[in-house]
Amino acid sequence: MKKKSKSTALFILIIAVIGVLAFAGFKGFVIGGYEFKSFDKVITRGLDLQGGVSVLMEIQQDKVTQEELQSTKEHLSLRVNKLGVAETIVTTEGDKKIRVDVPGLTNSKEIVDSLVKSGNLSFKGPDGTEILTGSDVKKAIAQPNQQEGGYEIALEFNDEGTKKFAEATGKLIGQQISIYLDDEVIQQANVKMQINEGRAQISGGKQTFEECKTTAGLINSGALPLPVKEVSIDNVGAELGTTAFPDSIKAGAIGVGLVFLFMLFHYRIQGLMANIALTLYITLTLFVFVEVGITLTLPGIAAFLLTIGVAVDANILIFERTKEELKKGFTIKSAVKKGQENALSSIVDSNMTTLLAALILYFVGSGSVKGFAITLMIGIIISLFTGLVITKVLVKLAVECGLINKLSHFGVKMNKGDEKHA
Repeated sequence: MKKKSKSTALFILIIAVIGVLAFAGFKGFVIGGYEFKSFDKVITRGLDLQGGVSVLMEIQQDKVTQEELQSTKEHLSLRVNKLGVAETIVTTEGDKKIRVDVPGLTNSKEIVDSLVKSGNLSFKGPDGTEILTGSDVKKAIAQPNQQEGGYEIALEFNDEGTKKFAEATGKLIGQQISIYLDDEVIQQANVKMQINEGRAQISGGKQTFEECKTTAGLINSGALPLPVKEVSIDNVGAELGTTAFPDSIKAGAIGVGLVFLFMLFHYRIQGLMANIALTLYITLTLFVFVEVGITLTLPGIAAFLLTIGVAVDANILIFERTKEELKKGFTIKSAVKKGQENALSSIVDSNMTTLLAALILYFVGSGSVKGFAITLMIGIIISLFTGLVITKVLVKLAVECGLINKLSHFGVKMNKGDEKHA
């Protein structure tokens, strides 16, 4: 009885936690003046769901290295975000093309003019006086800080830059030098001593390696700007989003509802446990979309709905194996355990195959194909957790607390005298 009470309490607790998470995600709430926003308010929608401009830029140079491509991408990303668009998506395509998606704006001329304009990198003192320009910088790299730990940006100046920087640092000891790209500050540092050798390190703070790498790329792009030209411009009207997004959500809700009904009808109480786990899967996946900052597009919605089918498939494999064991005469506890063990290899193999296909799509594809692949990969990983862990725990607790104690609870036809399996 003690074990049954403990299992019942844990079962109710898990159900309550899943219910609270689902309510918070889909409805949102306000508590203590803080608003927990629902998914529809915080998930970023792509160009095809809210309209905007998609510009494909090409670097006007025969041979472009990966470093130059990434540097130009970061440069363009910073430049277009100065338009006040926080949801801009900048991705590379091929060896020297960069696609810039700007949701919510329709003035393509303003966007293109901003992108093709050469960047103006400058180092300024605390009074705003220009010390040196991007042409004085030889290179900038991100590297580990051997003395203080963490990461730093190492700068190397050319001959002219070395002279200018030595003179400026001699005058500005204890003061701050700021690095600007056009009118935007991308880095600030305090001068500790005069620097004469033409090399400097920007350290301090809690910058990650990726942040230092991005800043170094912007400095390099300012020092060695690569000319770019628009290859194509696509204007996407917002009218599509006003119909496509609600329709896709409606279709998804109907599809999920039918899946829930099928699981209940075919697997009874065990199917109910799968539906609870599936609710958690949908909620967790959308939470990850928000935290990672995934931009939801129509292909992304399609991938998400596809992963719901993948998540259900894992439960079906387990439940069918469990029914097979029950028909062999095993007790409910033994059948549940054996069913989960026997289905494990099939579930892992099928999901790994799908994951591999998603990885290939991500590395080979571009644009919306990459978005589809990322959404698919996230869904597969979370579905493995909910299918192999959450459903397993829920069914086990349901058996222990007596909620599942008949063959009919598994959707297995009963013979007389077989109402219960001990």
